Amino acid sequence: ENTIEWLHARSRNYVSESDMCKLESVPVDFGDYHPLKPITVTESKTKKMSRKGSTSSTSSSSSSSMMDPLSSVLDGTDPLSLFAAAADPVITTATMDNTRKKRDKDDGPAVGSDFEPWSSKRGEILARYTTTEKLSIVSGKGTSTGSAVSEKVRTRLEELDDLEEGSQKELLNLTQQDYMNRIEELNQSLKDAWSSDQKVKALKIVIQCSKLLSDTTVIQFYPSKFVLITDILDTFGKLVYERILSMCMDNRVSLSDNFSPESVNDTAKETCLNWFFKIASIRELIPRFYVEAAILKCNKFLSKMGISECLPRLTSMIRGIGDPLVAVYARAYLCRVGMEVAPQLKESLNKNFFDFLLTFKQIHGDTVQNQLIVQCVEIPLYLTLYSPAIDWILQCIAYRAPEDYINCAEVWVEYTCRHFKKREVNTVLADIIKHMTPDRAFEDAYPQLQSIIQKVITYIYDFSLLFSVEKFLPFLDMFQKENVRVEVCKCIMESFIKHQQESTKDPVILNALLHICKTMHDSVNALTLEDEKRMLAALINGFIKMVSFGRDFEQQLSFYVEARSMFCNLEPVLVQLIHSVNQLAMETRKVMKGNHSRKTAAFVRACVAFCFITIPSLSSIFTRLNLYLHSGQVALANQCLSQADAFFKAAVSLVPEVPKMISIDGKMRPSDAFLLEFLCNFFSTLLVVPDHPEQGVLFLVRGLLNVIQDYTWEDNSDDKVRIYTNVLHLLSAMTQETYIYHVDKVDSNDTLYGGDSKFLAEINKLCETVIAQILDHLKTLGKEETLKRQSQLALYLFNTILAHGDLRNNKLNQLSVNLWNLAQKHGFADTKTMVKTLEYIRRRSKQPEMSHFADLALRLPLQSRT
Repeated sequence: ENTIEWLHARSRNYVSESDMCKLESVPVDFGDYHPLKPITVTESKTKKMSRKGSTSSTSSSSSSSMMDPLSSVLDGTDPLSLFAAAADPVITTATMDNTRKKRDKDDGPAVGSDFEPWSSKRGEILARYTTTEKLSIVSGKGTSTGSAVSEKVRTRLEELDDLEEGSQKELLNLTQQDYMNRIEELNQSLKDAWSSDQKVKALKIVIQCSKLLSDTTVIQFYPSKFVLITDILDTFGKLVYERILSMCMDNRVSLSDNFSPESVNDTAKETCLNWFFKIASIRELIPRFYVEAAILKCNKFLSKMGISECLPRLTSMIRGIGDPLVAVYARAYLCRVGMEVAPQLKESLNKNFFDFLLTFKQIHGDTVQNQLIVQCVEIPLYLTLYSPAIDWILQCIAYRAPEDYINCAEVWVEYTCRHFKKREVNTVLADIIKHMTPDRAFEDAYPQLQSIIQKVITYIYDFSLLFSVEKFLPFLDMFQKENVRVEVCKCIMESFIKHQQESTKDPVILNALLHICKTMHDSVNALTLEDEKRMLAALINGFIKMVSFGRDFEQQLSFYVEARSMFCNLEPVLVQLIHSVNQLAMETRKVMKGNHSRKTAAFVRACVAFCFITIPSLSSIFTRLNLYLHSGQVALANQCLSQADAFFKAAVSLVPEVPKMISIDGKMRPSDAFLLEFLCNFFSTLLVVPDHPEQGVLFLVRGLLNVIQDYTWEDNSDDKVRIYTNVLHLLSAMTQETYIYHVDKVDSNDTLYGGDSKFLAEINKLCETVIAQILDHLKTLGKEETLKRQSQLALYLFNTILAHGDLRNNKLNQLSVNLWNLAQKHGFADTKTMVKTLEYIRRRSKQPEMSHFADLALRLPLQSRT
């Protein structure tokens, strides 16, 4: 028979069925093991010593190795050892701009008149940095001229020991003028000793003076002391250079200014080396550094590359000076002699300054702070002591450097962001804008400007702080090339999504990021790749998800309305906005615990209206279908029944427009499977949707069935019949006295109709129509090439009747037997499946009120494929 009275649907007790289907609980003792417990792996490293008496040591991989800070800074090199071994140090320089030429020659042009000499700064420093405190100075006792012969017999090391430790006296309680007079006396003594051929005494005076630069007892006088002492060092360096130069005269003809080491005779070279060896033997770092720096120019006698090799080594030596004030003046002196002998070697000068920047934090250390407390010196006053040294170093670095501003700013901005606050960052950005705006210079510097932005957002990822930097957004305005501007905006949004941990309603952040997102959105055109659209949409969606106005739901909805108008060309953003508004409606329901007031009811209707007018603007038909369904569910949950009906009607009317093929990830695929999935979800929702009083019984179900009937299905597709079979599931659930699930505070048809016979009769008519359609389709599959499909559909319908029908009804029982036989008739049924199904029926027959399944099992034969 083609029809069956579906009024005999099996009455369901969903609670007892659920309990019966639960898995049996078996206690299991896992001990320390649990499948969800994270696994902790500890890696250990064992080091075995091969020497006798050694022991093995084991350390966890998480332990940190101890490092010697001085060794790490010096990269494992000892400048004195390298010099004594006469080994060529390896000099590594950073790769600069491609247009900058690397100059390795030792001989270069001297500084011009545009370079302010040290002599012009000397008087100003002496006048500015004075003291009324008493000073002390260590002075050597007089040495007779007659002792010169005996000193020549001593070894160099013994001489220097005597110089550093012997025959010294300390003069105390000197006024500043007395101190300056004594220094001048030492300067004159140096000249006198040199002119009387007492070279060792001269070296002794220079070493003693250099040692004074390690003393910061009267710290505010240190810059003036540096000026006075380095005058002596300059005198010594000049005397040594002229002495060796005089030894190079050939037939009373002196060397030219640009002489080469090859033109220097062996005697002069030996004398020069003798000076360097003596200096290398000085045990204390500060005098060794200063005295060698004083005769740096003498390297010209030994090697063409001598100066360029010594400057990096001397720079590294300064790293061993612990007092930051002493170290910065040592760097200033090295820059001073470096500019005199090789002004073209800027790499070492730059390295000098960067070393200073890296060690500047030492001023906040305990050693410096304790020293300032003892001397009653405040930090602001202490910092002014650095000014002469830094001023000189910067003048040396900047002298005749290229008009290469932006590359410099690119490096400086990182230092500023890392060590300073927003005021200083704002100052740097303002300066960059000032330099790059004239003549649209920024157009040639987009890579550097991008790098600057990247550095800023790397170190300032608190976006309320970032956007309070006044010049940040004006800085972004310099990116006027669209593709570059979009890339910068993407970097900012990626940083925001990565670092923003909590939702925000900060108006500064919202306005700035809306502007940035709008820039990204407006870049989309017909030529934009789909991958690019997805990336931009994902960034904008990440921003939208992070915006929350808390309990101010109306402000939240206003933000979503504004975002919809701004980002209307990116479909994924519109989809996100619809989901966000639906979530907002559900949060309102949660706050009100489902009992809406007049105000909240009006608000959720506004949310529903937002979704209803936004969905049609989407191009993807399945996106529209699913959003209509989802939004209808939200409307139903908020008791907006007429609005829910509108969503469901829109979904029903959209089904006929579903194309046969749709694009999935750039490939065309059949849409049948997607439509089947949607309709199954739709059926599940329709169970709880109450009938409209003016639309008739099951008006939505009838409308959907009409659409399915009229839809043009593929000839080789059985999806229409599978959908009809799922409709039977829905109709069976609708006949139950109490539905399996409900929407809170919404009366479904089980409550509205209360099992009314007319309502059940309407369901029965629908069942007759649906089953007739299924059986007609099964008949059309009787051809040889479709017998397998017929078998599968027959078994599918059999299982539906088995699960939802009341098989005590004879007609229904007979239909199930016919379907069972049809499934096996042509040998296409899977034997294992049929056996398991039969076993299931027999097990069910043992349950209460299911004894009729035993009779059914006897009527279901198993046929072999053969």
